Order: sequence, then structure tokens, then C-alpha cells
Amino acid sequence: MALKRKGRVLLLATALAMTVAACTSTVDGKPTASTPTAVPAGMDQFYNQTLTWGSCGDYTEDQMPANAQCTRVTVPVDYANPGGATAKIAISRVKATGGNKVGSLLFNPGGPGASGLSMISQGDKTLLEQRFDRIGFDPRGVGASQPAIKCLTAAENDAERAEPNRDNSPAGIAGTEAENKDFANKCVERTGKDFLAHVGTREVVQDMDVIRGALGDAKLTYLGYSYGTRLGYAYAEKFPDHVRALVLDGALDPEQDPVKESVAQAGGFQVAFDNYAKDCAKKANCPLGQDPAQATKTFRTLVGPLWDTPVPTDDPRGLHYGDAMTGVQQTLYTTSLWPALTKGLRELTQGHGDTLLALADLYDGRKDDGSYDNSADAFNAIRCVDDPPITDRNIAAQQDADYRRVAPFLDDGHGSNAAPLEMCAIWPVPNTSAPHKLSIQGLPKTVVVSTTDDPATPYQAGVNLSKELGAALITYKGTRHTASLSGVECVDKPVIAYLVDLTTPADGLTC
Repeated sequence: MALKRKGRVLLLATALAMTVAACTSTVDGKPTASTPTAVPAGMDQFYNQTLTWGSCGDYTEDQMPANAQCTRVTVPVDYANPGGATAKIAISRVKATGGNKVGSLLFNPGGPGASGLSMISQGDKTLLEQRFDRIGFDPRGVGASQPAIKCLTAAENDAERAEPNRDNSPAGIAGTEAENKDFANKCVERTGKDFLAHVGTREVVQDMDVIRGALGDAKLTYLGYSYGTRLGYAYAEKFPDHVRALVLDGALDPEQDPVKESVAQAGGFQVAFDNYAKDCAKKANCPLGQDPAQATKTFRTLVGPLWDTPVPTDDPRGLHYGDAMTGVQQTLYTTSLWPALTKGLRELTQGHGDTLLALADLYDGRKDDGSYDNSADAFNAIRCVDDPPITDRNIAAQQDADYRRVAPFLDDGHGSNAAPLEMCAIWPVPNTSAPHKLSIQGLPKTVVVSTTDDPATPYQAGVNLSKELGAALITYKGTRHTASLSGVECVDKPVIAYLVDLTTPADGLTC
């Protein structure tokens, strides 16, 4: 979706020294992830640091396995100045249970801005549990990593969500842009401009390589979801000779500019909504009725009045229009949340909004005590350095019009021939990445997984990425965001076989 103050899409050549880390071994006669790899010049103290593992209790409130361990890895804030300020990247681990370990398997859940510490439960009760130390991490600025990106207080977050909605009139546009500027100023004040300049994909992939080295793995084995696919292909660009295996699920298209990306994503959510409506219509009590062709119109009749008048909830905040739409979009990421959407919409017909408010809180990282994680702040900060800003008002207006056209269930009816410039147009530091065609030499075979009706990362993006990487493509037919290690045997079996023994999935595999 188009980048606003809140919301989630929910993506330096260095000379080598002769220093090496780790040792050589084999598994089933094949090289493992422990073949020596050179350390970039001047980086020995980071790659060869000693990690002290302990309890994860002070790192995250997420449910963690009983045998989970956590620590922090020290990295330079600015890789061009490794002798300057440092940051600490929080990582988690569950050790391999078998005696024939391949190495470490690093996970990232996407976002950007999402914590990855709890990802170590991925692959439970599979061969991955036996053969890998499974590693999660909070990217720089995120979650338990230090320093953390911080922009709004909990009270400011609640107030922002409760603000009256703004249309695209001249006054509404001016008000939105003033709020965006205030948000950016708070980020600078509470995070620091220098750190904000170094929170993007460009730095995170270098952090991933330090993590790899500090863990003693000469080659990276990685599974990235959604924005995590961007980390994966950017890592492959930077360190192609450090790659053992990459699985990239729910891909971003490396060449797609932010405008086309947001419109394509809006279209993906419309497809997911339409699929939900068809399923809902089969049930007698569907709040959208029994005619899927009328579902968007019925939905707009339900949520439209919230623009001016919130509905009550047991929580004194009430359900506002923006939170209702956030809660709805949260449920469209997977069919397992469709019953929650039905419940939320049925409540709306009865004049209250508890379920949708709870879903919006989950999406925005609001905890039971009213505090927030920093995922939304981090999302904005990372996206604004990862892509070039949209500063042309004509382009912004066309983007808004196209967004409403391809996703009418998201159209609030207050569009015009103009639109506010997004946050990144006034962001205080420049972007450090941009869309481009990948050209990677010496990369081993990788795997891309793409879902036909993925609402957040449309199927074609995965097709395009697989072509640019020369990767094997696994197609999953379904309505969900990402599919690997979700219990779909047709996907999980080849993914696990590839990660463990580098067996490439069959060409054109469709599940």
C-alpha cells in the first residue's frame, strides 16, 4: 500500500583481507557452511567477535521456545567508517538437535520493521530442526536491537489513530503533509539523523554477513519472507560468494518502482477481498450478503459511515475508519483469518467494532498495556531510505487514482485529482537504495516461492525475481501471503530438501 505515516506492506564494495574464519567439514560428502570465507578488510573485530548467549527474557515478549537463547552482535553504524559508532543486533537461536549439523539457518519475516526473534520456531518437527541452528534477528533499529528507531510515544500513536480523517481537498492535503513533517521531525529528535541515514537494506545485508561470520558459518543459508526477500537478493548482490542457499518467499520485484509496487499491491488485496467475499457468500449469515458481485458495495456501506462517526467498543477508544480498514487488511493476509473478518463485519452491522479494533492493534503493534512496539516507526524509516521519494505531485495524484481504481473496496470516496506527497518526500536523509535490474555473477542456485493470489506481494513479482536470479520457482496456488514452512507438504518438502542438501526443486513445480 502507499506509504503513509502508519501502515506496512504486512523490502559498498569492500576490499578483502586474508583473514579467515571457521573450519572445513562435509555432510554426506558435500561441502557445508563452514568452508573458510575471507573477512572484509578492517572488520576483524566484528566478524570474529565472541558471542555470549543467554535467556531471551529481556529481548522480546513474543512466545519463544524453552530452549531459545539470545545475544547481540556488534556492528558498525556506518560500514564506511567501521571505527566509528556501533549498533547491536539482537539475534536468537535454537540449536540443532541432531548430530550431523549443516550450519546456521537465518530467518527474516519481512516488514520492513518486523522483529524476527521468534522466527526460530519455523521448521519445528522437520529436518531443519535437526540439521540447523535456527537463527532469528531483529534488523538494525528494530525490536530489541540497539539503538531502536523511535518516533511516536504510545499516547501520540493513539492520538494519531483517533484523528479525524482528511480528504484530498487542498486543506486536507496540507494537513496530511504537515502531520508527515511533524512525524519526521520526531523521528530525528528521538532517533538521531545519523542513525536514520543507516537503517536501510544497504546496511542490514552487511549486518547479516557479520552475523554469519560471528556464528562461524562461511556461507549463508537464509529463508526470507516478503521484505525479507529484498534482504536476500540484496545480500546475494553484495556477497554472492558467501551464499550457500537462499529461499525467498513472497518476493518483491527488484526493478519495480514504489508507485507501481503500491498499485500492484492494492490490486492484490482486492483479489484477496473478492476471494473472501466468494467464500463468505456460501454461508447464510455472511455480513456481505450472498452475491459476491455486490460485496464491495456492501462493504463500503458498512465502513463508510465510520469516516465521520466511530462506533463504540469495549475499549474506550472506539473503532475509527482508519483502524477498521487496517483490521480488515490484516485478515486478508491469510484465509485462516477470514472467520475473524466475518466476525468483525458482523459486529459492524450491530453497531460495535471490538474485533476490528483488536486486529488493527495487532497490525500496529499495540500491546495489551497500551504500549507499542516500534514496527510502524521502523517501517517508515526503513522504507524512506530504501526507495527514491515521490516528489512529483502529478505522479502522487495518478498513484492515488490508480490505487482507488484497482482496489475499490479500499476507496474511501474522498479522492480528487490531487493527493498528498508521502512521508518520504520530506524525509530528513536521502535514500540509499533504488529499484534496479539484478546482475549477479557466481551465485549458486536459489529458490523463489510465489503464491498466485498473494495480497501483499503479487505472484508476478516472484516470477520476475526468479528470472533475474536464475532461481527455481515454486508456485503455490492459494490466497495467502507466503507459503513456506506453513504445513503445505508440496511446498515444504522441496524447500527443506533444498536447504538441507541443496537439491534443486523440479522446474515449474506448482502446488
